[in-house]
Amino acid sequence: MLPQIIALVSAISYSAVAISARLGLQHSTPLTATFVALCVRTVTLWTGVFVTGGIPEVATISVVLFVLLGILQTATSLFTFTGLAKIGASRSVPLRSSYPLWSAMIAISLLGEEASVTILAGTLLVVAGVVLITWQPGGNDSAYRWWHVLFPLVAALFAGIAFPVRRYALIVSNEPLFFAALLAAVALTCLVAYLLLQVGAQWPVWNRKALRPFLLAGGFETLAAFLSLFAVSIGRVVVVAPIVATSPFWNLLMVIFFLRGLERVNARTVIGTFCVMAGTISIIVAG
Repeated sequence: MLPQIIALVSAISYSAVAISARLGLQHSTPLTATFVALCVRTVTLWTGVFVTGGIPEVATISVVLFVLLGILQTATSLFTFTGLAKIGASRSVPLRSSYPLWSAMIAISLLGEEASVTILAGTLLVVAGVVLITWQPGGNDSAYRWWHVLFPLVAALFAGIAFPVRRYALIVSNEPLFFAALLAAVALTCLVAYLLLQVGAQWPVWNRKALRPFLLAGGFETLAAFLSLFAVSIGRVVVVAPIVATSPFWNLLMVIFFLRGLERVNARTVIGTFCVMAGTISIIVAG
């Protein structure tokens, strides 16, 4: 029962990331949220690495793959926080959580894997959920543009690409804490390089009202990632992964309780969230 409990706490922590970041984004920018979250993640994880014995011996191929994943993570984090700012947590989180769909599509189209009935059913549920969530959004309609949904969807696509690569690299060298720290450090380095090299680039906007929520978001993100890895290490993936995939449900509850004056949740969003969640779990189980 312990792995299931840890996975549940991980799912709730992932939801708390979106809520905390959404509160901070009222006073700052997605770029700032990304920078703070990556800083918290990098410092926390590297502290954990050195506390638990230092840098382990790992295969070169795994290091190379996680460096590439770190580069990809920079864009993934930025698109994720931008999606929260553009369309809100209630819509962005379910769309961002659809990454198993993209992993399955990549496996089927590029690796020649067969599409089972469960995967096809899950795909239909996810697509239906995306349509419901993005159709006639509530809140400030005048500020909404249809292409805003691409931010969380592209973040989900990048996460879908990263998932099988990460799994292969960990099979070669099973050091999840070190590689999580390496990924965070590379992502932060890439973000800083982007800021320094981009002429006329937007810089982080420092606002005291945003700093605490962003720090909380970074802390929750680090906790969620660590707990999900730990749950998988002591439990079965087919049991743990579907529980972690329930994060859109917990996010929906948190939006209702904590973002009541900031976001409006309608029936389409609720139904769409459950469709995406059910479809995601179906795809995970089938995989």
